[in-house]
Amino acid sequence: MEVVVNEKILDERLAALEGARAWSPRVISKLESHIRTADDVALFRINPIRFAAEKNIAEAETIDLFLHGAFLGLFEMDWLLLCSACSCVVESFGSLKGVRNQFHCAMCRTDLEAALDDYIAVAFTVSPQIRSITFHRPTTLSAQDFAFAYKLTDEGLLPDGTPFVQMLRSWTSTVSYLPTGMTQLEVDAKEGLLHAWGPDTDAGFDFRVEGEPATSPQTVRIRYLGNRCEPAAGTVAPGRIVFEIENDTGQQGFLGISAVPAKDLPILEISELDFVSYLSGSRLLATQTFRDLFRSETIRAVEGIGVRDITLLFTDLKGSTDLYDRIGDLNALSLVQQHFERLRDVTVRHGGAIIKTIGDAVMAAFVEPADAVRAALAMLQDMEAFNSRLPSREVILKVGIHRGAAIAVTLNERLDYFGQTVNIAARVQSLSDAKEICLTSDVLSASGVKDILAPFAMEQEMAQLKGVHQQMPVFRIRSTNSPAV
Repeated sequence: MEVVVNEKILDERLAALEGARAWSPRVISKLESHIRTADDVALFRINPIRFAAEKNIAEAETIDLFLHGAFLGLFEMDWLLLCSACSCVVESFGSLKGVRNQFHCAMCRTDLEAALDDYIAVAFTVSPQIRSITFHRPTTLSAQDFAFAYKLTDEGLLPDGTPFVQMLRSWTSTVSYLPTGMTQLEVDAKEGLLHAWGPDTDAGFDFRVEGEPATSPQTVRIRYLGNRCEPAAGTVAPGRIVFEIENDTGQQGFLGISAVPAKDLPILEISELDFVSYLSGSRLLATQTFRDLFRSETIRAVEGIGVRDITLLFTDLKGSTDLYDRIGDLNALSLVQQHFERLRDVTVRHGGAIIKTIGDAVMAAFVEPADAVRAALAMLQDMEAFNSRLPSREVILKVGIHRGAAIAVTLNERLDYFGQTVNIAARVQSLSDAKEICLTSDVLSASGVKDILAPFAMEQEMAQLKGVHQQMPVFRIRSTNSPAV
């Protein structure tokens, strides 16, 4: 199929992208080349983490690249709910508003729960205004492409590293749309299991293949009822099987039939695949560029969406009331705003995002605890440099960090976090004094944190935090004469 690119729109939007921020050399040209020359599969649901590795671009810059590209109309942003057992795209949404944490995988015929950092992935598809690809029109896809490229991803891996979809394809001798009426599907079966599945409904069946091989083709009649098949189970002998499938629904159906050898049956029992690294919803919410460009994105679910592991950093100013009294409201406000800007720069530089400001305080989120700790140290150092120019107007920072599970919610038309982890992070910050960082054992025990803090004096104490039943250990770090981070 001939590649048709809308040159005028592509040039305009690439020019806008180039001016959106400072990019590393050749980043824009690599993206342009991909849009122009990649095949349709490579332009559908692009994983920015894989793209970064393949094109030798830093991950954070690649995420920014696709976010700006989506904002400018080069790409469409897709929120994907992935099944942990089969790597099927259970549902795809163009906005965070559609995402929820409870969903049902028809291929596995099971209910699942997702969190923003587990099985909610964000991918990018080239805009049809830029270049038309077959996946923009899923109803025109062949049954093979619909099943194995549109509904399934190659990012779920078996223990030996083989993509599950590759294994499923090797088992599957037939996939077919089912028009109303009768459809014949033929399979050569060896000892094992004939597993029939559909990507959008629970319709399917499982026939054990055992016994002596049949000397002639066996015919099995199946009624396809949309959400189920009758019979849904049975036994056949090894050999040629002819399935006569009667679609009584009045609508087109779909079935794939996989002949799973006996030796491979344990694979069907795997409930959680390993996954290629992808851009999780949790990481996106902790990315400043996303929060800046897509301010209208909200979580519609009343109960919010779970985040299993997020690191929250709170800051506050010591003696801010005295500062306002000493230099006046306008001067103090100017200093506080400058301090917000500097904290934002430090946060972004260390892979986090500012969630909100509360008075003189800041709440920031990080996916990696080590990044939060580096950011906290850099914040204190930055404030030292800031204050050195204004010795009579010191802005004195206090920092607290905690890590744990939270709920992502929309509060006051803004993406926010809710739960005990948020409460503890704020309480831990309230323990810190001037130019100090207080953090919990959940942060200290995270990968790389002890190495980062090795040059610093650290004190441990037991603290009774408001709203927390038991005392918990808190670690206090003072930044006096701190080394560069």
